[in-house]
Amino acid sequence: MVALVLPRLVNPAAARRSASVAERNFTALRSAYWLVLLSGFLEPVLYLFSIGVGVGALVGDLTLTGGQVVSYAAFVAPAMLASSAMSGALSETTFNFFGKMKYMKLYDGVIATPVQPFEIALGELGWAMVRGGLYSAAFLVLMVGMDLTTAGRALAAFPAAALVGFAFGALGMTVSTLMRSWQDFDLMGSAQFTLFLFSGTFVPAEAYPSVLRWVVELTPLYRSVHLIRGICVGGSGWSWLVDVAYLVALTVGMLALASRRMSRLLYK
Repeated sequence: MVALVLPRLVNPAAARRSASVAERNFTALRSAYWLVLLSGFLEPVLYLFSIGVGVGALVGDLTLTGGQVVSYAAFVAPAMLASSAMSGALSETTFNFFGKMKYMKLYDGVIATPVQPFEIALGELGWAMVRGGLYSAAFLVLMVGMDLTTAGRALAAFPAAALVGFAFGALGMTVSTLMRSWQDFDLMGSAQFTLFLFSGTFVPAEAYPSVLRWVVELTPLYRSVHLIRGICVGGSGWSWLVDVAYLVALTVGMLALASRRMSRLLYK
């Protein structure tokens, strides 16, 4: 699967065609898109202030597995950043992507040009990352302003948040190709909210029973939270390699699967 994806990722012609897909989205949505971006940014901020700061006043400091002692707000903030990157990417690559593919029939016209399904998927993923990247950058500025991390760590956390967005964006597109109607997205919304609650976002994974802990640590959002939290509050860099490898493998695998599913749906 990797052998099929990587040559197309480094193909300049394919990259230009993918960029044209993202450019089309920007041209079509730029007029009122800032309202959508603002609403998506406010949700993790409200969680940070209500739970991270509000409940944190009752919880006090936490001691992480590496021995670092951090405030509860500093513990929650990286999880909100990871969740924001996930939500921004999924919003673009699920509801919007599904509507354009199944109801607007946009991609039926696109494949009449030299653009291939894989390039459509890559272009849509790139567009999703514009939204996710804006969320992440704004939230990191807020974290630095609240003294929840340092400016240097925030700069290092930004590409990690981008990787999270790529992984969930590719996953979202694959899920969208399996959906039959809008009602199916209710199940996806439930799964997304479950991940949000049980991925080490508000309590350490060590607090769960051992069996549940292993399940939690296998989820993509937990790996994302673990990576970004490690960068923002400090810790061993070796454990981050597992997180990065997990998210890269998820991105490549889901991108390949999404393009294959799109080919079946568009050329049937």
